[in-house]
Amino acid sequence: MSWDCGLRYMFSVSPALQPGSGGGADLHDKEDLSRLEMVQRLAKDGCRFLQNHGNGKAPTERTAEGHSDEAVRVCLRERGQDVLTLQRASSRRPAPTASLAGGGARTEERARSVVSDRYVVVSGTPEKILEHLLSDLRLDHDHQGSIQQTKESEPFLDDFLLTYLVVMSTSDLCQALLGHYCSKRPHRVKEDGKEALERKRKVLHLVTKWTTLYRDFLREDEHVKLFMKTLYRFVLDDLYEYPTLEKEQKELQKLLRLHRRHTVDEYSPNRKSKALSHQLSLKELQTRGTQIENREVLCHVYVSLDSYLSVRSPASVVAQGLLQQVAERLDVPQQELVLLAVTYTGEKLVLQPQARLYSDSLSAVGRLHVCRRDLSEVMNLFTDNAELPHRWARVLSMNTWDIAVSLTNFDWSIFNSIHEQELVYFTFSRHASGGHTAALELLLQRCNEVQLWVMTEVLLCSTLSKRVQLIKKFIKIAAHCKVQRNLHSFFAIVMGLNTAAVSRLSQTWEKVPGKFKKLFSELEMLTDPSLNHKAYRDALKKMKTPKIPFLPLLLKDITFIHEGNKTFLDNLVNFEKLHMIADTARLIRHCQEDHTGYGMPQKSGPEVRAYVDYLHVIDNQQTLFELSHRLEPRL
Repeated sequence: MSWDCGLRYMFSVSPALQPGSGGGADLHDKEDLSRLEMVQRLAKDGCRFLQNHGNGKAPTERTAEGHSDEAVRVCLRERGQDVLTLQRASSRRPAPTASLAGGGARTEERARSVVSDRYVVVSGTPEKILEHLLSDLRLDHDHQGSIQQTKESEPFLDDFLLTYLVVMSTSDLCQALLGHYCSKRPHRVKEDGKEALERKRKVLHLVTKWTTLYRDFLREDEHVKLFMKTLYRFVLDDLYEYPTLEKEQKELQKLLRLHRRHTVDEYSPNRKSKALSHQLSLKELQTRGTQIENREVLCHVYVSLDSYLSVRSPASVVAQGLLQQVAERLDVPQQELVLLAVTYTGEKLVLQPQARLYSDSLSAVGRLHVCRRDLSEVMNLFTDNAELPHRWARVLSMNTWDIAVSLTNFDWSIFNSIHEQELVYFTFSRHASGGHTAALELLLQRCNEVQLWVMTEVLLCSTLSKRVQLIKKFIKIAAHCKVQRNLHSFFAIVMGLNTAAVSRLSQTWEKVPGKFKKLFSELEMLTDPSLNHKAYRDALKKMKTPKIPFLPLLLKDITFIHEGNKTFLDNLVNFEKLHMIADTARLIRHCQEDHTGYGMPQKSGPEVRAYVDYLHVIDNQQTLFELSHRLEPRL
């Protein structure tokens, strides 16, 4: 299978280095010289220049004027083994308008576009890919002396940082970065002080990008903590020889969040006997603890054997706090209830008031049940509930737009906290037990709960006329979610109405007015899976940001890329696969772009928000089908 990855990065060949009509090349500046030297170094190190011909014909000689469409590859070998493969990707970009000042028609035609040849990574070892990333990184200095990354190296850097965990561990990356920071060039390649300074700055720039991109993901990694403190020590030692590293040292100090008493004198080169791993400051420990406490979970508290109440709480919630929330929702005095944890072996444990329900890895103590003091159920099974025919659907009294707004605000508060890396962690099952995919899993749970909520409300409504009104309400809520660019809840509601237990209610659907049936058909077209969900993808692309995509489909895309492409080709990392994964994960970043604030204004009181935040659903499929057949028996 051939994938057009559209990679546009790596080092560019300047137009000055391209052969002109006379077959010569003029070198204009140091950048041209450095790029030429890079190619020469590759050749000296035993590179092979390969030229692939997709048509299977014999090679044809390139003309000096034209640019062949054939894929030219550069392969670097070490000890007889390929370690890095690059491929030229040509792209045309508009030339400056000043070039059109004169010179005739041909000059104008050539000035309209300038061919920019760029070499992209095809495959390589993780170490060589990182080495090439650093060598290709171009850092420009602004008028204030700060370092700014050039746009040519941005995509490659982003691809690598987003997906390096697929092919190497964080510990390996830390060791490689330390090696590059402290490395000495071979004797055949002389490196002056300026080049050494630039190399160190590139490593520090990459570390800044890496830690900024991963944010909280790296805080609990012991390898990263030791690496950052060791690197900081090296930077302090280099300040004597390279005083201009002071800006980078201060930036690294911010990343470490060092206490103010940690001065340069304390870590000066004259005190090298001091241990490299220093204790974290009290402020950092408090910050880390706060971040753990602020993680949220959706607590599923079963109030009967076939239904649960979904409660959104911090991961630090204790039994007493959760029991109070559940008691308020059930309108039962808290002193009459107890909270049980049912283990996987079936053992029932009565939880003490201050017992923690979730560990730091967000794993629950067991299946949570709320019962009365005598350990009897708070609610009976819905199929045995005598009060079911008299149940009144609260949704009917609520405004559909306000319900949609509450759903959107709930989803956005979770989606906006999802990191792109969560998709990679989730797909490749790395550190899944460490809470790295907490926000992603939270939103996936919410999608399932909204779908069950739709089914529960419809199937618990015993009156035909009210059931018709409910279906009309849900169709309008789905339409409002689409308008609010919340395709996550939109999909969940449509799927809930399309489940077999609800769609089989033919008598109910016959009573739904034609205009609502037509609207629902239009909404269903957006969920049509044909042509790889083309309708949904086109609609999502047209929507302005911020917006909430349908997360299960995004995970499906990454899983398809992972399963359909080999991670290693001839023992080299298939970098084109990593680019496709990174490109898909970046959709999260794009959808989260929020310049105006995504919070939807809500006119109604707290009743609607409380109802949406604490959904009571039936999660037993057998119970749902029994309710469906009770409403409309099979003929």
